[in-house]
Amino acid sequence: MATVGPVRRDPTIAVIALAAAVLGGVVALLGAEATGLTDRKTSTVYVPTSATELGATGNEPIAHATPLRGKGFNPSRIYTARSSGVVTIFAFFNKADASEAQGSGFVVSPSGYILTSAHVVTDVVESTHPTKARHVYVGFKDGDRIDARIVGWDGYDDVALLKVDPAAHRLVPVPLGDSSRVRAGDPVAAMGSPFGNEDSIAVGVVSAIRRSINSLTSSYNVVDAIQTDAPITHGNSGGPLFDARGRVIGINAQIRSDTGGAEGVGFAIPINAAKRSMAQLVATGRVVYAYLGVTTEDLTPTLARHLGYAVSRGAMVGQVRDGSPAKRAGLHGGSDDETFNGQDVTTGGDVIVALDGRPVRSADEVVREVSSRVPGETIRLTIVRGQTRKTVTAKLGARPDTETNP
Repeated sequence: MATVGPVRRDPTIAVIALAAAVLGGVVALLGAEATGLTDRKTSTVYVPTSATELGATGNEPIAHATPLRGKGFNPSRIYTARSSGVVTIFAFFNKADASEAQGSGFVVSPSGYILTSAHVVTDVVESTHPTKARHVYVGFKDGDRIDARIVGWDGYDDVALLKVDPAAHRLVPVPLGDSSRVRAGDPVAAMGSPFGNEDSIAVGVVSAIRRSINSLTSSYNVVDAIQTDAPITHGNSGGPLFDARGRVIGINAQIRSDTGGAEGVGFAIPINAAKRSMAQLVATGRVVYAYLGVTTEDLTPTLARHLGYAVSRGAMVGQVRDGSPAKRAGLHGGSDDETFNGQDVTTGGDVIVALDGRPVRSADEVVREVSSRVPGETIRLTIVRGQTRKTVTAKLGARPDTETNP
């Protein structure tokens, strides 16, 4: 069973932020269960009235650098072509500047925009009311270091956008790829500053795509994470994950490990999600997500036969939040709980089988589809209720801080 809310966590596995945090550069191993983010209070959310106002127009200030030629994977060539655009991030949080967090980032625009991870430049992992670092500096391959401004951050997808003065240092933007084209087995190169060792490269392959993982920076799950076996560790947070042609396909974000070492499983935020965040941050300084207001679970063929559903795949609605767009649209949640094949399931609710005519085969697909929309958009949901199939329409709202569902 896959849930749209928090997944159950194995207490023997630590989910670790890759930023080398804190006093004197001591590495902080940040277990996801210790974040305390699931009790965050809901804040008032301003809902823009158009995609243009959100900045979701495809006009984000990204580089138009040329991808590397050829189809082979040559790490040396990737390093030579892209290392000048990969930077080290230094964030200081207290007045005495004694508390330093170190991570990585990469230049995406000749005008000075730099992408990194939100947990590198904010205390979002340790605080339910995150604040940004008091001072942020960007270190380049030549050893030079300049001041940076935090434009904003997206705590849901762990993305932050910085801005530097383009006159302060020569900038070499790296090209952004298309993470929707990434496939398991693709070769990749992770670059950044592991344990403060600037200008490093590690190689591997994409182990899996569309992984649903616990977010380090919000109570929501990240449902599109790229899994990789490229050795990445503390200090790699915010650094780029390159494909064979030297295009960024993800932002290195976290590692799951029994020991906290690099032998664990690494995850990156897909660059398409980061582009969406960046466009909004440039336009408004903050990021909002669309919200439906349901919890869902995977409906599989075996479970469908057991429960007598008229369809074999979809997203079973477990809960419908009061006052949510789903509630206003008339969706029905489940009424009973049972255990089947070792999985706890909520039964009796509607099954979402399509969104705007596109088939839905899992709970995560509902999250992906809703997250790609703008608050205020209307979405058509095809549902199965008992033996009846019907279509309902919902006007999406803005995602509140405390929910763990789309």
